[in-house]
Amino acid sequence: MTTGIDHEEHASMHGETTRFSRVMAFATDNRTAIRAYLSMIGGTGGRLIISMAYFIAVANTLSIADFGLFATASACGVMLSRLLAFGFVSPLYRIATVKQRLLGTYTAGFLAGLVLSLPVVALASVVTFYIVFHGEITIGVFARILIAEILCWRIMEIVVIVSYGINRFGAGSLLVVFATALKALAALAFAYSGTDALAAWSWWYLFANGLAAMIAIIFYYPRVRLRWSPRLYLRRWIDAVSVAGAEMLFYVQSELDKVLVLTFGGAEVAGIYAIIMRLVDLTALPVRSFLTLLVQRLMRAPAIIETLKVRAGLEALVAGVSIAGLVALVAMLWVFPKLLGSNVAEATPLLVFVLAVPALRNLLEYHSELLYGTGRTVVRTAILALLGAAKAGLLAILLTQGLPTQSWVGLMNLVFLVLYLISAIVTYGALAYKSETRRRVI
Repeated sequence: MTTGIDHEEHASMHGETTRFSRVMAFATDNRTAIRAYLSMIGGTGGRLIISMAYFIAVANTLSIADFGLFATASACGVMLSRLLAFGFVSPLYRIATVKQRLLGTYTAGFLAGLVLSLPVVALASVVTFYIVFHGEITIGVFARILIAEILCWRIMEIVVIVSYGINRFGAGSLLVVFATALKALAALAFAYSGTDALAAWSWWYLFANGLAAMIAIIFYYPRVRLRWSPRLYLRRWIDAVSVAGAEMLFYVQSELDKVLVLTFGGAEVAGIYAIIMRLVDLTALPVRSFLTLLVQRLMRAPAIIETLKVRAGLEALVAGVSIAGLVALVAMLWVFPKLLGSNVAEATPLLVFVLAVPALRNLLEYHSELLYGTGRTVVRTAILALLGAAKAGLLAILLTQGLPTQSWVGLMNLVFLVLYLISAIVTYGALAYKSETRRRVI
């Protein structure tokens, strides 16, 4: 004769068995994606450790003001690098993902676009220098930092993107770790070189990034036969230019804060802010690996994110991992405040005031990737332009109020919350409209 307790135990065991079965079924159905993510996250872990060493060496060797100038110049380089090849990286990645036999053809198109885009990139760089950096650093220092970012590091990233597209996740992750290690070695060599000048560091930075680009091209890019086919390129160029505009706008709204802080607060405040945001960025690396795989799934099956349950779950996952990363970092620095060096120690107490920023920043990136993965490139460009304008306006208002550091740093949470709400409303509205249109057609 069984008791009520027996029935409860049996029900509990049955529930646990059912949950375990579901987990195992999910793992079996998605084993390729899980294996790919583990390969990428392994590379991310190595990159995180090496990036930390690089960051500590540079941030504590340069003065805080020079680090602010370097970080802002580097941010400008990242923004301008999205003009390279007028966005033909996007068709190159799509072809690598879904039609690898055309990779040689689209590689030729990318190289042509790269050459054609160089005068535009150079002109934009000169304009940026005279608007933001004239009187702060020399044009030679600025040029070396921008060449390192726009030509060298971006080309390395493109090789990684293509590697991920053809499912060589291990090779792509290894290349990222190796390239980051080269920058860390350059930073350590600079730290022991006996000079703390930004001009000297710009040479080390250019050398490390240039070497990373050469190794990526020679040893990691797939062996392909270049074929010239303008007919195919013209058909894809509207999408490519749209993606280039969206990428540019994404990094404008992502990196614009560094430029505005330098403009309104000066180099010293920009240095403190750059240290805070660099630590925030380091906690985002695992999320970006996940977004890479999600975009590939969306390219093949856009319907996977149509249910509210899935969308809410993905947002909660991105936010949870982001906040957990920063909390772990804050806890570590609370116990060991000088762990990252004396310059960094000046800024780390402010991390507790930006706990929501990593989650909100990563969710903005997640929304952008949803639109890209589902082919809504024009809408994505419009949303990023809206976010860039909103961020510029909000930051300009915030930074001109003369608030103490803790106050304006804490209010960054509110700025990013407003940006997140704008992004979520417009992004999910666009996704819902597209889904409804598709159902009507069917």
